[in-house]
Amino acid sequence: MNFTEKFEDLQKKAGEATATVKSAATESRDQLRQRIDQAQVELDLAGMDARQKVDQTSEEARSQWAQLKADTSSKFNDIKAKVDQRNAEHDAKMAARDADWAEQDAFDAIDYAAWAVDSARLAVLDAIDARVNAEERAKEAANH
Repeated sequence: MNFTEKFEDLQKKAGEATATVKSAATESRDQLRQRIDQAQVELDLAGMDARQKVDQTSEEARSQWAQLKADTSSKFNDIKAKVDQRNAEHDAKMAARDADWAEQDAFDAIDYAAWAVDSARLAVLDAIDARVNAEERAKEAANH
C-alpha cells in the first residue's frame, strides 16, 4: 500500500466517523451504548494489531508511531469504563459534570486526531524525501 492509499483510507475513516456522529446525535441511549460497545471492540482489535506489530519488530526498527498507537489504545479502555460508570450514576449534577468531561475529552481526541494527521503528513514527506535522497545517492554512486 502506498502513502496516497493510506491517506485515502484515513479520509474514509474520518467520513465514517462523521456519519456515525451525525447518526448518534439522534439515537437512544441503548443505541448509543451499542455503538460504544462496537467502537470499543473495533478499537481493541486495532490496539491488539498495533501491539502485535510492535512486538514483531526489532527494538531498533520499532516505530515510535506504532508504539504510540499501542499505548493510546489503553486510553480508550478508560473511556469505556467511564461509560459503564456513568450508566450506574443517578445524581443529576454528577451526570452533568460527567457530560462536560466527556465532551471535553471528545474535543481533545479530535484535536489529537488532527495533530496525528499533521504528523503523518510530515512523516510521509520525510519518508519520500529520504527515498528520493537514497535514489539520487545510488545514481551518483553508479556514475562514479
